[in-house]
Amino acid sequence: MCGQGSAGSGTAESSQAATPRPAPPEPLGPESLTWRYFGGWRGMLFGPWAGSMQNMHPGLGAGVEEHSTFFDERWERLYRSLYPIYGVVFDGARAPETAAKVRGYHNTVKGVDKHGRRYHALDPGTFYWAHATFFYSLVVSIEWFDGPLTVEQKHRLFDEHVQWYRLYGMPMHPVPESWEDFLAYWDRMCRTVLEDNKATRDVLDLSNLGRPPFLRWFPEGVWKLIRPPVTAGFLWLTIGLYDPPVRELLGYRWSRPEQTLHALVGRTIGFGTKLVPWRYRYHPRARAGWDRACGRIPADTGLLETPGRNLPPLDRRDSPVHYSPDVANRHRPTAVSP
Repeated sequence: MCGQGSAGSGTAESSQAATPRPAPPEPLGPESLTWRYFGGWRGMLFGPWAGSMQNMHPGLGAGVEEHSTFFDERWERLYRSLYPIYGVVFDGARAPETAAKVRGYHNTVKGVDKHGRRYHALDPGTFYWAHATFFYSLVVSIEWFDGPLTVEQKHRLFDEHVQWYRLYGMPMHPVPESWEDFLAYWDRMCRTVLEDNKATRDVLDLSNLGRPPFLRWFPEGVWKLIRPPVTAGFLWLTIGLYDPPVRELLGYRWSRPEQTLHALVGRTIGFGTKLVPWRYRYHPRARAGWDRACGRIPADTGLLETPGRNLPPLDRRDSPVHYSPDVANRHRPTAVSP
């Protein structure tokens, strides 16, 4: 830890006094477990899991099917989306502003799905489900990579995810009251709400996946040869991360030997990441947050934005649903960049 913070507290006013305005939500800081574990590059392995779990929600899946162009620019969309997603956790005092922008990207995502059901991305239950998948993927990833969390750590992470969610300014009634209530909520969603739909299958269809950005130098012909086993491996990892009711919903089988091997793979990856210097285990937006907190760069340094190579196509950059910063004036501090 390179900095400490404390949650604000208040006192109750007399019944004769005016009702005080609620304190603004306080961003998470470097003392949190969420900062320690969220925002790492190893979390990229959870991309298909998180995307498919989100899209199985009827309202979220409909919004993706009818409004998203994710599959036209899969890698670019993923890489640029990580900047504001991680920013809500790592942007410090500016995190509420980042959260408001993220919420704003969803304002126009609404309609009626093919079953005649109305949906809106800002429906409280729908929006919270997306957040719940980020939170639960964090818990699952920690245990897959590093081993079991204590009950106290799970309660702490749960409380932090509530603090994190408050930054969006969304109604809080869908949020469970405790870690135990969250587990019941998650199980109910998996068993009775989630559905197998086109948006989910599109996430899991990696057959035409292009080369990731860090392999642009790799010959296209060679990539096409190795893509089937590589993507099959990613799908296998994803299937192993699902809860049993989700695997059953999607028609996947899973054996005990596969579970043993899957756990071994996770721990091996976790061990491997410990060999990387800690700063470079983090995505640049998260690393910049740590650098500000640790005094490596000034606290008022401009927020790190996605590089131009990840921006939407030119004809979509003015769309209100896209994060599309002005990268011509983007500040990229040398202390942050690898």
